[in-house]
Amino acid sequence: MALGARDETTDAERVGRAYFAAHERRDVDAVADLWEPGGVGRIVGLADLVAPDGIRDFFGELYATFPDFSLRALDVTAQDERCAVRWEITGTFAGPGSFRGLDPTGARVAVEGCDLMVVREGRVASLHAYLDGADLARQLGALPPADSAAERRMTGLINLRTRAAQRMCEAPREVADGVWLVRGGLPARGFNTYFVRDGDGVLVYDTGSRPMAPGLASTGASLGGLTRIVLGHSHVDHRGGAAGLPGIPILCHPEERADAEGDGGISYIDYPALPIPARWVYRAMHPRWDGGPVPIAGTLEEGDEIAGFEVVHLPGHAPGLIGLWRASDRVAIAGDCFYMFDAIRLRPSAVALAPPAAFSQDLEVARASMRKLAALEPALALPSHGGALTGDVRAALERAAA
Repeated sequence: MALGARDETTDAERVGRAYFAAHERRDVDAVADLWEPGGVGRIVGLADLVAPDGIRDFFGELYATFPDFSLRALDVTAQDERCAVRWEITGTFAGPGSFRGLDPTGARVAVEGCDLMVVREGRVASLHAYLDGADLARQLGALPPADSAAERRMTGLINLRTRAAQRMCEAPREVADGVWLVRGGLPARGFNTYFVRDGDGVLVYDTGSRPMAPGLASTGASLGGLTRIVLGHSHVDHRGGAAGLPGIPILCHPEERADAEGDGGISYIDYPALPIPARWVYRAMHPRWDGGPVPIAGTLEEGDEIAGFEVVHLPGHAPGLIGLWRASDRVAIAGDCFYMFDAIRLRPSAVALAPPAAFSQDLEVARASMRKLAALEPALALPSHGGALTGDVRAALERAAA
């Protein structure tokens, strides 16, 4: 209903008009009293508020910071329990209080936005407020003016950072039917991640190091969109990029959940057992590789099927290390069940190696998992570090496990 109309006014419209009238009076208590206790107000990109105290505190701060604050309803539309209000805020950022950590600049602001509220039993139950945050930041002085020299310099710096992030990942290379390898990270593109066709999109097996996340996101988008993340295990150089891929469900073995959501297996790494300089390198690099704990949406166990592959439990290096096995073409995505990289001498290896004892929870169990993988007789075994293992894969893995 347009502003000014009065025919068949709904309860939602009455509450919406009362809410904005209280703002126009700068009556923060009246604003808070119109909320259902526990109701959530989300000012998108700025704040999430829980009524009544969160509402009272936020707008009390706003009124104090903008002494001539005005919030005016321009249009009100309501139906059933929903009310939409297009509004305009004007005011001077004069203080004495600060706003979201910014000290007053004396800037004059004028911003339009829209509130979408749900009203139940005469009170606001929830509210989503939308506004142009970049425009507000420019008016407050937190961003340079549009098309200014300062904005062009800032854009140039962002582009430099973007190009540096893009160089963290190589272009995807198809290594088996519906399987793409992306190598990335520092040093020397040392982390392998694998994208696997998953319906119309792709899942990614392992996410390498934290700086790889933008490149993995771009690759996933180019292949149809990321559907899921499968962590072969939770070590920091495997979960590292996952935190930079928000909104994508993350799966792992049940025995890896605690470490994925915790310290990334650092608790059982034996740094003193490493020779120098490897000891120094890994102590320095592990925190840089790690993106931090990640939420696990679900788990995968031995025999489960995902994206045309069967899950194989390969413990030892990590308690819940899993690989993916496709019997139709004998392709194994093996993670850290074996290495094609000498992690002690820090150089590629032409032969398969057992995972380093210093990084493994139980090396003898890890060797047994290598023999388990060998017994499948893969034609192609894809590790998370180093090149692919081809040829007589079974014999190569059995030698490495001896």
